[in-house]
Amino acid sequence: MNPNGDVRVEGVVLPSEGVDLRGDLYRPASQPAGDASPAVLVVGSWLTVKEQMAGRYAAGLAARGLTALAFDFRGYGASKGDPRSFESPERKITDILNAVDYLKSRSDVDASRVGALGICAGAGYIAVAGTRSPQIRSVAMVAPWLHDASLVQDIYGGPDGIRERMDLGEAAREKFEATGEVDYIPAASDTDERAAMYGPFDYYLQADRGAVPEWGNRFAVMSWPQWLTFDPIAVAPDCTAPTFMLHSPDAAVPDGARRFHEALTVPKELRWTTGSQFDFYDQEPTVGPALDSVRAHFERTL
Repeated sequence: MNPNGDVRVEGVVLPSEGVDLRGDLYRPASQPAGDASPAVLVVGSWLTVKEQMAGRYAAGLAARGLTALAFDFRGYGASKGDPRSFESPERKITDILNAVDYLKSRSDVDASRVGALGICAGAGYIAVAGTRSPQIRSVAMVAPWLHDASLVQDIYGGPDGIRERMDLGEAAREKFEATGEVDYIPAASDTDERAAMYGPFDYYLQADRGAVPEWGNRFAVMSWPQWLTFDPIAVAPDCTAPTFMLHSPDAAVPDGARRFHEALTVPKELRWTTGSQFDFYDQEPTVGPALDSVRAHFERTL
């Protein structure tokens, strides 16, 4: 991620509700030590760790002159916390707010100039976090996955598909509460139909892309109810930060991006480009221009 040697990476520990979260802080190598600068918190897709798309974008922003933090949420990657691989939007939003507080606490970060970038599902998490913290001064979203109740039905097989997953999730939650045991399925698979993402999801299945050693490729089944009822589109009217969105008609859930953008009342831009969802994660012909656009937005608004 740093072939030119122009980025410094610092491993950091940040607290969230008594749990230590591990992160990587990326800084431009040319920035004098101790200088307070704007900073961007980078959040990747659901079920992911900081070594995947969040780290890729954080490094890319640092190479373009911005300090950026990627971190592992509770229960993921190098961070502490149980249950593991539990996709709880509410827990993740709390972690985001605490990560913003951590950035503000650093002497080398300008506490009045902190922004957030969300890739895929991370866009929904930072959207909600932004409505709870005016300290998130600017927001950018790349290939945002933003759903509501109607879009969830379209994605997960209609009422029957939703009901099946909700029932599985509730049963898994009851088992966890009674025994402490967590039921897991693969996060991504092209052979196991139970997987949270079933199909030719090459990014997650190839070792030279997203199947990194730090990623466990599993999904706590009790996550389904929280994920399926999460509705970040509903908070769009309450957003307070200028928002830039970059998406493609060929990427995931473009209608969600349209609905969210239409409901925003802040300064906003929805820019359409080309590429599949996974192209935005790690394919340089797509990622490079995305980073340039995101950097330009933060330079205007932070």
